[in-house]
Amino acid sequence: MTPTLTISALTRRFAGVAALTDVTFSVAPGERVALLGHNGAGKSTMMKIILGLIPATTGQLSVCGTTPGSPEARRQVAYLPENVAFHPALTGLEQIRHYLALRGQPPGGAMALLEQVGLAPAAHRRIGTYSKGMRQRVGLAQALIGAPRLLVLDEPTSGLDPVSRRDFYTLLDGLAAQGASILLSSHALTEVEARTDRILILSKGRLVAEGSLPDLRRRAALPVAITIVPRDADDPALRQALPEATPAGGALHLTCGQADKLAVLARITRLGDRIRDIEVQPPSLEDIYSHFSQRDGQ
Repeated sequence: MTPTLTISALTRRFAGVAALTDVTFSVAPGERVALLGHNGAGKSTMMKIILGLIPATTGQLSVCGTTPGSPEARRQVAYLPENVAFHPALTGLEQIRHYLALRGQPPGGAMALLEQVGLAPAAHRRIGTYSKGMRQRVGLAQALIGAPRLLVLDEPTSGLDPVSRRDFYTLLDGLAAQGASILLSSHALTEVEARTDRILILSKGRLVAEGSLPDLRRRAALPVAITIVPRDADDPALRQALPEATPAGGALHLTCGQADKLAVLARITRLGDRIRDIEVQPPSLEDIYSHFSQRDGQ
């Protein structure tokens, strides 16, 4: 399939200072991609270039098969900023009707959009009475106008409670299943870990890592943590079989390399009913993000 977004050797400089340097990646139809990076890593600059708000210094970009910021691109791209702002005197329904009219869409579709983001019960309330999370959902409803092919989302779950965050990502899953491409920036790494297909890590304006979470785990080669709960914490057979384990809180804790994981687990399972429980914890996305950022000198 032709990528919805293609970026090749992208560089952007401000007064001689490089905000982005030689960045290359693409986003396929239906793909959910997370863009991660510290403050100042270049995420916002990247999004502005994709949206056509600022030009690249050098490099090539294609957004939905056309030039960023062109009328055709604007029709097919939606953007949701971290902090949305709407007229407080308008109701949610009036605000979405207004945006539909601006986009040349029938205003009658406003309620369906509000239902899609879980705001139908508050459709006739003034936005000035909405919580931050509710205003964020108004922004998402606005972003969904016209069934965009590419959604660019900047900290999209900011201000949402846990249930609303879950519902938000369920909605994104549905949009991706329908073929929409999603590029989102987030500091909520636990959410991103479970709900995206591919991860991009920016550091100092450079793309230092790219791939699925399993791919990045293999590349980072960080240790796996294993916790063993024995039936008898003082069982000498456990100490003999697992001399590298450290006792704490009635459990035994050890780490091992990815390549050694199966061998260590085999040693543990041979202990049979001496083991009450075992937990294997692979490196988290936070661990992986820290690894690649530090490797780049952060």
